[in-house]
Amino acid sequence: MSDIKKIAINTGGGDAPGLNAVIHGAVYAARRLGWEVFGIRDGYDGILEPHRYPNGGLIQLNRGVVRDISHVGGTILGTTNRGNPFRRVITAADGTKHETDCSDQILNFFRDRGIDALISIGGDGSLTIANGLAKKGLRVVGVPKTIDNDLESTAMTFGFNTAVSFATECIDRLHSTALSHQRILVVEVMGRYAGWIALHCGVAGRADAILIPEIPYKIENVANALKLRHQDGKPYSIVVVAEGAKAHGKDVTIREREVGKAERLGGIGEQVTQQLQSLTGKESRTVVLGHLLRGGSPTALDRNLGVTFGAGAVEALAEGRSTVMVALHPPHLAFVPLEEAIAKLRLVPPDSDLVLTARAIGIAFGDE
Repeated sequence: MSDIKKIAINTGGGDAPGLNAVIHGAVYAARRLGWEVFGIRDGYDGILEPHRYPNGGLIQLNRGVVRDISHVGGTILGTTNRGNPFRRVITAADGTKHETDCSDQILNFFRDRGIDALISIGGDGSLTIANGLAKKGLRVVGVPKTIDNDLESTAMTFGFNTAVSFATECIDRLHSTALSHQRILVVEVMGRYAGWIALHCGVAGRADAILIPEIPYKIENVANALKLRHQDGKPYSIVVVAEGAKAHGKDVTIREREVGKAERLGGIGEQVTQQLQSLTGKESRTVVLGHLLRGGSPTALDRNLGVTFGAGAVEALAEGRSTVMVALHPPHLAFVPLEEAIAKLRLVPPDSDLVLTARAIGIAFGDE
């Protein structure tokens, strides 16, 4: 059994519905063991830049603080996707930027404060950082967080169900306006290099075409499929496009690259819209759901999954585990080595049941 007395929790990367549920589950489980729990503000910024926070970069977490947060979107700790302590971006007096390794500062902070372990809640980027800290001696348990559902080692990540549910609701609303104007509406959704959100909301929302990274498309094929629908009596079309979708022989569309930050995808929806309008002669519009998919109250499934992951992380520490990630292997939780958890993205298999179902009911993917 573990000799832990104090732990810290942080959230990193993009926000996701269910983050607060994880914090709730971890705090309640840890307090039952008599542990003190602290929250680090904004990833690792609360440690590296404590002067930014009037009351300090560390928050003491007890049941009273987290009692009523499971249903609330976002994270009470704050988050950032620019806070890699191994590649901290420093701006010099002349305005130039360079990277420096501040990871030892993190380790020293934990040692000086007597904090025994870290629960790191994040996606592949945040868990890669956590794995690096674990290699330097910090006791770490990771919790998978991404609305993209693209971590290979877990069957599902919290936030995904909420994102798909909201995207589906948006698509439902777009049917009526698309019909009223007899337009093609292209809906761009998040997902980075995986098409899980686009696939699930596209099928649920009765889209006419779904474009995902795993199945490169030819825009002529998409246009021809929509023309056939129009000739068959349907005067409008809904096309769902994952932000990482790419045409055959092309690469993903990059909106922005910035030092110390992952490349920002986006813009593919507008490209597809312009091309479809030109090829079909039909008036076309783009709707980018973007960060709407990250916000709002989590679904019941994501609340339950978040609380379970949080309590599971404490269970792992209590059992003396470290350098592992909590994973869902239905019907149980599992503890997967962090190195394994971040090794591979979970992508949509082109021959998966839902893809085959979509094809069977006439949804086009642009590859044929």
